[in-house]
Amino acid sequence: MSTQDLPGHGADLPAGVPTAGRTSAAPVIEIRNLWTVFRTAGVDSVIHKDLNLTIARGELLAIVGGSGSGKTTLLRQILGLTVPARGSITVLGHTAAELTRAGAAARVGMLFQHGALYSAFTVLENIAFPLRELGTLPEDLVRDAVMVKLQMVGLEPAHAHKMPSDLSGGMVKRVALARALIMDPPLLLLDEPTAGLDPDRSDAFCNLLRSMHQELGLTVVMVTHDLDTIYEISTRVAVVADKHVIIDAPPKEVIAFDHPFVREFFLGGRGMRAQELLRLHPYAV
Repeated sequence: MSTQDLPGHGADLPAGVPTAGRTSAAPVIEIRNLWTVFRTAGVDSVIHKDLNLTIARGELLAIVGGSGSGKTTLLRQILGLTVPARGSITVLGHTAAELTRAGAAARVGMLFQHGALYSAFTVLENIAFPLRELGTLPEDLVRDAVMVKLQMVGLEPAHAHKMPSDLSGGMVKRVALARALIMDPPLLLLDEPTAGLDPDRSDAFCNLLRSMHQELGLTVVMVTHDLDTIYEISTRVAVVADKHVIIDAPPKEVIAFDHPFVREFFLGGRGMRAQELLRLHPYAV
């Protein structure tokens, strides 16, 4: 069985066109004049104000920002799980609210920060869950699809019958990624994908994400504070500060942008050490 047999595979990609770095006239995500307002004890707190961001097909975009800048909230709004106070979000030609309807949600994969695996389900059951929810596929096809995805994320078939409690942190991330990809979505959202991993496992997971991005023609949007991850795999960085996106550009251009958050985040001691990846990795242009 091949991933070609599963729903939504390939996102209607033209034959013979390289998958990585491709753009389309119609953006995959378009956010316009977005306001996010939270009310606490009768007081409104404005998190985003006139935030604009366009994400083209084939990009691997990193969203960075300080604590409380609303990075994860932005992912939730893209998924349609949270409704902005004002403005519009279009995802794959749908309004974000439409993504909660049957069918549209299958086109967006989501990898949560800690994996969010069901502790009472085996690895196979966790990955199969979205397909089984459809209620339209025979069980043998569901199991075959799970095994394809397990292989794709670098796990052996024997892991299919393990419980999440039996897995290392890196394996949990890989299982969660397999589940996010089980419907073959053209868009993948990641919330802190390397959080909690040691450097070796973080590097291995970044290599996996890069290969998935290239081989499947995915558009990837990730929230992360990990500079090594940003430099190693992102094609573009969007910086959220002062309640909006102050710059979205390739990493080298972002580093040169004169703003207090950029200087603190990218040009501090940790940032300067991580910049060596800019010299070593071809994505960091």
